[in-house]
Amino acid sequence: MSLSEPLRSSSIGGERETARVRYIGGQCGDVAAGRAGAATGKGLAHWLLAGGTRPTNLEGTTYGEFLRGMRELGYAENKDFIVEWRFAEGRLELLPTLAEELVRSNVDVIVVGLTAAIAVVQRATSTIPIVMAVSVDPVGNGFVTSLAHPTGNVTGLASSLDEIVSKQLQLMTLLMPNLHRVGFLLNRDNPTHVAAFKSLQEAAQKNRLAVIPAEVRNARDLAGAFAVLKEGRADVIMCSGDAILFSNRHEIADMALKIGLPIVSSQREYVEAGGLMSYGESLGDFYRRSTFYVDKLLKGAKPGELPVQQPTRFFTTLNRKTAAALKIDIPVQLLVLADEMIE
Repeated sequence: MSLSEPLRSSSIGGERETARVRYIGGQCGDVAAGRAGAATGKGLAHWLLAGGTRPTNLEGTTYGEFLRGMRELGYAENKDFIVEWRFAEGRLELLPTLAEELVRSNVDVIVVGLTAAIAVVQRATSTIPIVMAVSVDPVGNGFVTSLAHPTGNVTGLASSLDEIVSKQLQLMTLLMPNLHRVGFLLNRDNPTHVAAFKSLQEAAQKNRLAVIPAEVRNARDLAGAFAVLKEGRADVIMCSGDAILFSNRHEIADMALKIGLPIVSSQREYVEAGGLMSYGESLGDFYRRSTFYVDKLLKGAKPGELPVQQPTRFFTTLNRKTAAALKIDIPVQLLVLADEMIE
C-alpha cells in the first residue's frame, strides 16, 4: 500500500481512541505518538526535535505537515489526539535527557526526524517502536539491518541527502558555467552534515572543483564562516540539512546576498529565505508520510515488519528575485526542470 493512501484509525466499541501528542524540540528530531481512552487520559505521544524555534503558525510549515498527515488518516486534533509542543532551540546536548523523558512517560511510538537523535532514542529504549521521519543511511548507521526487513524496534523513512550532492553540482554548473570553488557551511557536530560534506568532496573532485569548508556550530560562528568563504573566493555557498543552519537560514541568506554569493541547498525553505536554488526532498512530505507508520503501529503492527521507504521524487526550486539581484541568468534548461519559481 502506498504511503500516501489515507488510512482510518481504529476504534473500540464505536468510540475512537484518543492520543495525546507532546512535541519536544525544534527543526529536526523526534515525535512520540500514543493512544489512550479519552476517559482515562492514559497514553502519551511525544515529538522530540533538535533545533529551530516554534513558528507563529504551524500550518503551512514542516511541522504542520505532520498534523495534516494525521488529519488525512482520519484523526482530529484535540478530539483524537492532542499536541503539546516544546522546542530545544538547537541544543543537541538535551537529546539524551529528552529521550529518557519520553521513555519514562511510557509512550506508544517515538517518531524521530533527526539522524543524530535516532541513535540517542535507540539507546534509551529497545521496546518502544521508533519511526524515522527523516534519516540518512539507516543501514550504515546501524539503525536497521536492512531497508526491506528493518527488524528490531525501528522503521520509517530514509533520505537520500548524501546522494543528491552530485546532482546539485550539475545544476550549479548550469547556473554558473565558470564555477570553480564551492563553499560549504559545515557543522561537524552533525554526523549527517559530515556525510554530506564528504559526498560533496568526492563529487567536486570528479568535476575538478575546489571545496571550501566554513565551520558553523552555532549562530555566533556565522560571521567567521562567511569571512572564510570570502577569503577563499567561493563562487557559491552550499547549505545542506542541519538544524542550526536551518534555524538561521534568513540570516545566512542576507549575509550571502551582501557579499554577492548565491546559496544552493537541499531544502526549499532556503530559497524562500532568499537563497538561489534548492534541489532535494521535501521535509514536509517526510513528516506527513511518517504518520502512515504511526497509524500502523497504533493499530498493532510491529516496526520490524514495516519496510523502510525512500523518496522517489526530488524537487527543484528557484528564486528569480535573487537571481536578478546577483545578475545570474537562469538558463532555459533549468527553467524547464524547475518545479517551483519564487518571484
